[in-house]
Amino acid sequence: MLIRHGLLALLERGPRYGSRLRTEFETRTGSTWPLNIGQVYTTLGRLERDGLVVQQGVDEAGHVLYALTDEGRAELRSWFTRPVERTNLPRDELAIKLAMAVGAPGADIRAIVETQRRYLSEAMHTYTRLRAQALAEGPGHRDEVARLLVLEHLVFRAEAEMRWLDHCEARLLRLAEAAATDPPQQPPTPPMPSV
Repeated sequence: MLIRHGLLALLERGPRYGSRLRTEFETRTGSTWPLNIGQVYTTLGRLERDGLVVQQGVDEAGHVLYALTDEGRAELRSWFTRPVERTNLPRDELAIKLAMAVGAPGADIRAIVETQRRYLSEAMHTYTRLRAQALAEGPGHRDEVARLLVLEHLVFRAEAEMRWLDHCEARLLRLAEAAATDPPQQPPTPPMPSV
């Protein structure tokens, strides 16, 4: 739904052709979510099929222009007023990796956590530098503000994942300490056969 509604939002500003929509989408999101041009035109075709956009002639260069219909505007307004539901959570590879590593022979969970922590640290450094550049340039245009919002989302998301890794590490340490102090489990004594 993201691309579908993103294109509708861009078309609200007036008719656009596919590659311009792609460029504006990438600019607005700080180039963090690149779009395939084929995906743009496939989505435009579906939006047209669903009555949310119509072809509105061609520009001077021969590009087919797409424009919002009244139904498209209503769908966009509806999208802006709905919360983003988190019911169909995407599979998170890191969470799955750690879950599978617990108790797996040969898996060094601390190494997995530390590798991810280093990666996040580098990513946060990059995002923070890009955010500082965007702030220094003084975001005055809506595309610059949109880019800044996306960069800040990436920073906050990386920070949250770092906190979660700290939590995982602490939980695993407590588990290891508890396992080291617990007496070994004796197998149950089988019952005596009756004579």
